[in-house]
Amino acid sequence: MLIGELADAVGLPTRTVRFYERRGLLPEPQRADNGYRVYGDSTLNRLRFIRSAQAAGLTLAEIVNVVDIRDNGESPCSHVDRLLDTKLTEIRERREQLAVMERELEVLVARSRQLDPAECREGDICQILRTDPGPSES
Repeated sequence: MLIGELADAVGLPTRTVRFYERRGLLPEPQRADNGYRVYGDSTLNRLRFIRSAQAAGLTLAEIVNVVDIRDNGESPCSHVDRLLDTKLTEIRERREQLAVMERELEVLVARSRQLDPAECREGDICQILRTDPGPSES
């Protein structure tokens, strides 16, 4: 299949397919007599894998590493398992950080609804985010 057909089959622009080739995610395609890139099912399968890996949160660099392991004749499954475990840990940590931020924002929003804009001190940019207590807060 030609690059446009390949790209359409996985829902990507052709420029993305070319980008993946430059990054080493896809093998160099065969060329037809007219110079057009010609792809087989193995490239289609690889593109589907790349999309799936990205959806799981893997970076392109991590995906290149996985593809390299496979291209060297080894099964990358244990490597992918470790990557996914790390991603899951990172997401859990990020979720905890977001929960802390959510609580802090809730406090600020509640505070903002109790403040009178007319009482904003001249030196304040915004009293909602004031770090030092104002005269009425001491």
